[in-house]
Amino acid sequence: MSYVFKICPAEIWAEAEQKGVFIGAGIDLTDGFIHFSTAEQVAETAFLHFNGITGLVLVAVPADAIDLVWEPSRGGTLFPHLYGTFDVAKAAWVEQLAVGGDGQHIFPASIPLYQPVDASRQ
Repeated sequence: MSYVFKICPAEIWAEAEQKGVFIGAGIDLTDGFIHFSTAEQVAETAFLHFNGITGLVLVAVPADAIDLVWEPSRGGTLFPHLYGTFDVAKAAWVEQLAVGGDGQHIFPASIPLYQPVDASRQ
């Protein structure tokens, strides 16, 4: 089973759990869709948009559990987007994202193909 991942402030995810539905956070609400990343994309997403930010969770959702639209983004790479909301019960797991001394997030070992981002590439 493949998963897509959402990086989200913990307090926003906690509110979604109370309501039973995730409507998005920050840029999602501005753009009109929920941004997700694949396992191969999530580290770079974290580096580019959340580097050094604490208080985040990583939400894993089975890709086939929601109606994703795959659209080009960074460098033309296809990213999973959800136009709408989703029932939080569809999340397979949620984990806190710790921040290392270099400002990069420490991802769970369960994410395949994760490679730390080389900050010199940016």
